Amino acid sequence: MSQTDHTERFAVSAESESETKTVVEARDFEYVVDEPPSLGGTDDGPNPVEYLLGGWAGCLNVVVHTVADERGIDIDGVDIDVEGDLDPRKLLQDADGVRAGFQDLRVTIELESNADEDELDALTAAVEERCPVGDNIGNSTPTDVVIEST
Repeated sequence: MSQTDHTERFAVSAESESETKTVVEARDFEYVVDEPPSLGGTDDGPNPVEYLLGGWAGCLNVVVHTVADERGIDIDGVDIDVEGDLDPRKLLQDADGVRAGFQDLRVTIELESNADEDELDALTAAVEERCPVGDNIGNSTPTDVVIEST
């Protein structure tokens, strides 16, 4: 896929510290990804799917504020809950007939706002349409994974 004048590239670099623990660098930030003990980890940080959920919540927060501002909706507070159900058998043992990812995802956004019900419905539709992370979760995105030996 070619970049356009309007495309921005985002990237991270990661280094394995153990079988489950990864240190990720994004711009000038560093964070730890690990698994809970129930999945063989040391619980030194959120696991990858929790970061996915958190990334979606962060993206929704930005888009809610952006769209509300465009529409003249005052917001005094935003609380976002994101949850999903995942069967780890595929991850742990390559189980047949089991999806590796979330089976479903649910988001609840509570606003302290002056918006009426019709405005909230329109806000919801616009936020769902314009959230980049939600777009990647809800739609197939081409991927290219290469494993090289050094």
